[in-house]
Amino acid sequence: MQTNVPGYPRIGSNRELKKANEAYWAGRISLEKLQMTARQLRRQNWETLRDAGIDLIPSNDFSYYDQVLDMCLMTNTIPARFQALQATQVSASSPELYFGMARGYQKNGFDLTAMEMTKWFDTNYHYLVPEFDGTQQFALTYNKALEEFEEAKALGIHTKPVLIGPVSFLLLGKIKDEKLQVADLLDKLLPVYISLLQSLENAGATWIQIDEPTLVLDLTPQEQAMFSYAYSKIAAVLSSVKLLLTTYFGSLQDNTALTLKLPVNALHIDLVRAPEQLEVVLAHAPKHLQLSLGVVNGRNIWKNNYEDSLALIKKAIAVLGEERVMIGSSCSLLHSPYDLDMEELTPQLKNWMAFAKQKVYELVDIRKILDGEHAILDSDNAIRNGEHATLDSDNAIRNGEHAILAANKAAMQERATATIIHKPAVKARLAALTANDANRKSEFAIRQQAQEAVLKLPLFPTTTIGSFPQTEDIRKLRADVKKGVITQDDYDIAIRKAIGESVQLQERLQLDVLVHGEFERNDMVEYFGEQLEGFVFTKNGWVQSYGSRCVKPPIIYGDVSRPEPMTVAWSSYAQSLTRQPMKGMLTGPVTILQWSFVRDDQPRADTTLQIALAIRDEVNDLEKAGIRVIQVDEPAIREGLPLRRADWGAYLEWAVKAFRVAVSGVEDATQIHTHMCYSEFNDIIDSIAAMDADVITIETSRSQMELLEVFSTFRYPYEIGPGVYDIHSPRVPTVAEMTALLDKAAQLLPARNIWVNPDCGLKTRKWPETEQALRNMVSAAQQMRVAIKQPI
Repeated sequence: MQTNVPGYPRIGSNRELKKANEAYWAGRISLEKLQMTARQLRRQNWETLRDAGIDLIPSNDFSYYDQVLDMCLMTNTIPARFQALQATQVSASSPELYFGMARGYQKNGFDLTAMEMTKWFDTNYHYLVPEFDGTQQFALTYNKALEEFEEAKALGIHTKPVLIGPVSFLLLGKIKDEKLQVADLLDKLLPVYISLLQSLENAGATWIQIDEPTLVLDLTPQEQAMFSYAYSKIAAVLSSVKLLLTTYFGSLQDNTALTLKLPVNALHIDLVRAPEQLEVVLAHAPKHLQLSLGVVNGRNIWKNNYEDSLALIKKAIAVLGEERVMIGSSCSLLHSPYDLDMEELTPQLKNWMAFAKQKVYELVDIRKILDGEHAILDSDNAIRNGEHATLDSDNAIRNGEHAILAANKAAMQERATATIIHKPAVKARLAALTANDANRKSEFAIRQQAQEAVLKLPLFPTTTIGSFPQTEDIRKLRADVKKGVITQDDYDIAIRKAIGESVQLQERLQLDVLVHGEFERNDMVEYFGEQLEGFVFTKNGWVQSYGSRCVKPPIIYGDVSRPEPMTVAWSSYAQSLTRQPMKGMLTGPVTILQWSFVRDDQPRADTTLQIALAIRDEVNDLEKAGIRVIQVDEPAIREGLPLRRADWGAYLEWAVKAFRVAVSGVEDATQIHTHMCYSEFNDIIDSIAAMDADVITIETSRSQMELLEVFSTFRYPYEIGPGVYDIHSPRVPTVAEMTALLDKAAQLLPARNIWVNPDCGLKTRKWPETEQALRNMVSAAQQMRVAIKQPI
């Protein structure tokens, strides 16, 4: 039985790729040094999988920034605005073009905005959205997949190249020409894919993995037809290489029949997210098809339950035979941290977990168990047949099997009964929740008047989303206090100094609602998790969010509660330095859930409501301390949506309820903000409105205010801050550019309801670009006030 890993983390166990990328962008290292780091990381990954005994080892799952962006470069899917820059480059794989598309490009006479970014299905990974227009001409301009296959081959490692499938690549993109249909592009793209596949076949590839994750989504008949058409064309030209069609994150459901008819050699399905699909797939699988079973969770850190996985595998073997079954992780291990052996967790907690490297060995363990069962059968037959097998060898095999299973069973049992997980007081408070706990005292119209009377803000009030640049000095402070190099008092004094400087800067820039800068925070989720019970943290559990941005998700292992206030002291100190309103900054319950590794032994809704009650306590304490503007960020509301629309209702009900529980304990005059970034709101706008936040700030700069149209059509009654400054790019937008965006917003929304702010927090930016961008932003707001004859 073959083992199959769809993909492996690429940032490096110590975030080597992040550090190399950022050093290259800053001009501190050469391109050759960056490329050398990348080669080292690829080699380490391939050798790790080979040494573990994995059969199907992925290549081309590595990326400097994003795998979809890689496919854009490979297929010449270059946005029109970048084509002039492309013409100046000496190669199709130019880092100037590649990183410029990802981050924006503002030099050498060019001023180009970055490609739009959005969430990869329901994960916290972000991908660059391909852009298609009527002039699109696809071409195989850069064969990265072939280069990396041959690179591994030169090391003596035979790999399985990984490609994003042609249909998913198109469906995940954005059409920039209203007259163009996505199906129109398929005939243009397929010859490029076929050339790519043939090049890999000619180079000696045995298997090629083609990812078509959109097969777990709701598809139109036209989109379904694109799959049948594309794969019939591909199959017609390939001879020796085998295609492994890979799906993940959900069930095929109504796409099952379509998928099983596609002319591929093997199909990978996610049996962690959707174990129920196995029975249907087995019942209708054609006789030639091999099945790769995704039984090890690629998206969480809990140890695999071998008994559950073995039950699924044996069911498949009973129908297909062992030779037609592979076992693998549910999806790429990109979404898992590297190596649990690098952590210093308590032995009890550590015994419940598995990171990417351990998940690889779980696959090997499961195969060993299955091989052991076959060995036992062979031994029994030999004994019955009078051959020279002994009972001792039979018992040794049985004991070997039990050694693996027994340890796994013990870990499962210990976790199920551990007293550190279950807290009766937390469960009792959750059970006592009532409908009133999720409702503000008055309707928004009444609250808006009360807030205007207290805050006295101008039209187009300006603010930021919360964080300011976290310089090396700030990060060093946090590291030093953790190491004991400086005292807690020294640290607090330094953080207060940074807060004071940021307040002075905001006042000089004439921002209307200020923030304290979040200098004391390592991460918007980790910071809160560190102060809540039921969470545990890693030192090296990093996963990629986008580009060089890595996050270290907390692990929710038990019932959640707040022992004491978490942010009140810092927000109160900042408010004492200014007469301007100071925002209290919190992360919402759904986002804390989504951006953590979550316990899998109770419903996610229950865990979220436990977090909501903890945040409610913090909101109420901020109000008591005199903070009248409180922002509870929920950027993960949209990404938490189930992939199938039929499942949305139940999720949105508890997600919205959790937000409302968190914020509804305050008075009318306290203004509740929320923030969401890189999300499409068209299909959930009623639920966004049901959150009942006084102000919502959203990403709109990269989409040129497109997202606002749904708020206008819906007649969204609350106040909105459409982002006018793309913080994921070092590019500084001009006053005219931001004024034009605000003018678009004013044509769609009442001026009374419009706020002016960046797209997201400024944590990852540098101070000079931040100051200039905010100065331009304030000027744009002032111009808008003049334009509608309102005083500055």
